[in-house]
Amino acid sequence: MNLSCQVRKRLGSFSFQADFQISGAKVGVFGPSGSGKSTLMLLLAGLLKPDGGRIRLGDKVLYDHAAGINYPPEQRRIGVVFQHARLFPHLSVRKNLLYGYKRTPKEQRRIQPEDIIRVLRLEHLLERGVNLLSGGERQRVALGRTVLTCPRLILMDEPLSGLDENLKLQIIPYLNGVSTEFALPMLFISHSLVEMRLMTDQVLMVEGGKVVEQTSTEMLAKKLWGSGRQGYTNLLHLGRPRERDDGLYVYDWGGVSLVLTEGAEEDENVFTLDARDVLLFKKHPEATSARNLLPCRVTQLTPLGNRVLVEMQCSGQQLTVQIVPESVRELELVPGREVVAAIKASSFRLAE
Repeated sequence: MNLSCQVRKRLGSFSFQADFQISGAKVGVFGPSGSGKSTLMLLLAGLLKPDGGRIRLGDKVLYDHAAGINYPPEQRRIGVVFQHARLFPHLSVRKNLLYGYKRTPKEQRRIQPEDIIRVLRLEHLLERGVNLLSGGERQRVALGRTVLTCPRLILMDEPLSGLDENLKLQIIPYLNGVSTEFALPMLFISHSLVEMRLMTDQVLMVEGGKVVEQTSTEMLAKKLWGSGRQGYTNLLHLGRPRERDDGLYVYDWGGVSLVLTEGAEEDENVFTLDARDVLLFKKHPEATSARNLLPCRVTQLTPLGNRVLVEMQCSGQQLTVQIVPESVRELELVPGREVVAAIKASSFRLAE
């Protein structure tokens, strides 16, 4: 995706403006409620006309106030997945999926129904009425229907906010799978930092009706940590666990095993670990209540006032720890230093 946008729009007392150029397959639009995220989505999709400016996607100009160009939504080839699935209630899952596909010119049909059905695992739902679907199933069908219009770009406007926490985690692998399998760029809109980190590589930050910054997703996480607006949270992608005789659960994480108190039923799970919940030792401790002792190597230190963010590599995995400057001095931490990270089994939480 190569997207260039310079637009302005006034809606009553609210004024929005954006001026950015961005390239990438997974781009996020991040900001608080009311900041203008959905306004940007509507402007890009052609569902709202700007007061002025220019929008270009790839080599096609979608809107140009000076040149009098304003393609309608159906000619922009931009798909939209809303917070609520907006399926046709009188149609089955199969007919909902095929609705846009049948209306897409044959020369533009580069994605076939059987392929999206396979990726989204919808085979057993095809003849079911959409009113009988769970929230996560409805979102998968809505995504499939949008993908089968073979768009050049998919806009996802808070697609997970209407789901409970377990369903959110279940649908994220499907979203990523569609983007990867069909080389479909996505613009993912959310106010959740965890969702941003799971779904995007780059982020447009929106505040007060403006696109104020363009950065990588990890830099956004560090920026919010530095401003005190968010604590830093590690995201660990773990598979299905093995249950021990003592009721604890063992997960594979790269080249090491992690012991957790919390089990999970999915094949792909995301756990959070607060950077403040990790202890560092110069060498392997003789005894500790922590069930996880990981050999790690320091790669970077980021000091800010009375806090330091320590980034490490642990058996090929990234782990970030927050400590105080005095601890940095006592442990003699510098890039390349070998340390042992101690983590309690109860410190991990399924991502929300």
